[in-house]
Amino acid sequence: MAGETTTEGHAAIAEAAGEHGVGFPPFDATTFASQLFWLAITFGIFYWIMKNVAMPRIAGILEDRKDRIAGDLSEANRLKEETDAAIAAYEQALTEARNKAHGIAHDTRAKLKAEQDARREKAETELSEKLKAAEAHITGIKTEALSQIEEIAGDTTSALVEQLIGKAPTKTDLNKALKSAMN
Repeated sequence: MAGETTTEGHAAIAEAAGEHGVGFPPFDATTFASQLFWLAITFGIFYWIMKNVAMPRIAGILEDRKDRIAGDLSEANRLKEETDAAIAAYEQALTEARNKAHGIAHDTRAKLKAEQDARREKAETELSEKLKAAEAHITGIKTEALSQIEEIAGDTTSALVEQLIGKAPTKTDLNKALKSAMN
């Protein structure tokens, strides 16, 4: 048929159509009644199948999904409430721990300050006693030195005079000179 021309192809189609009678069967007016009858029966069967089989299954699936979603939402709300309660408990525990830590820090600072004050007072007392002892010692040395000043001055003067003139002065001359210098 590949070698036939198009007019021969149309003739073959027209000849096949002639064998069946009229062209396209659904457009044949003589079969409209039977077509409508079978359409009504088929529609009724499909309607009954959809109403009694498919729709209840679909409705059951939708109801199951609805119930599952509602259950999941209620579970999510319950978990959210538990989480909120846990967060509130955590915040309260954290606040209590902070307050306790501040109290411990305050008590520790007060204790350390009291200890430091006690040590400072003890050190000040010890230093005050040492200062009094040192002052007493210095006063003693000063008194002793002042009591010996005449003797030291006399010995020093005698040594100086001897160095200068070559001869040591007598004790009486030395005492007279020291007494006149002190007055």
